[in-house]
Amino acid sequence: MPIKTRILVDNVFYHIMTRGNQKQEVFREESDYEEYLIRIKRYKRRYNFKLYGFCLMPNHVHLIGEIGKKEDLSKFMQGINRSYTEHFNNKYDKVGHLWQGRFKSKLIVRDPYAINCINYIESNPVRAGIADNPHDYRWSSYKERVLSLMEMGEILDMLKL
Repeated sequence: MPIKTRILVDNVFYHIMTRGNQKQEVFREESDYEEYLIRIKRYKRRYNFKLYGFCLMPNHVHLIGEIGKKEDLSKFMQGINRSYTEHFNNKYDKVGHLWQGRFKSKLIVRDPYAINCINYIESNPVRAGIADNPHDYRWSSYKERVLSLMEMGEILDMLKL
């Protein structure tokens, strides 16, 4: 079956998803999550990717952000997933594919839907039954985003005085 052409557009957010091959776990230990986050940080600098939300689940990943050049979206994800696969295979004495095909991406026009999508992915651990509250799950952007919003609210309150 031919691969569908990926739609790339400037000035939009992308909801990016990638899943473990045959839905296998891609994160077995806390250090695996940390390694993936290190790779996100490295490649987001390299490809000018602005990350607005993420959730790393045991067998899949959600990212929401925008890329500097639309042509770099595939390079960004290939860099992360290839380097993480090498790490995973070396660590667990595995060979072959870790990820199920290529990543998926959906366009998100900048509007309230972007916030709804971030809330949705950050609630994924609760729906999956691995956390009681998004705040309890360490491998998502929830805490950082909510704390940033709380700090911003405090700053705005101080400016009103």
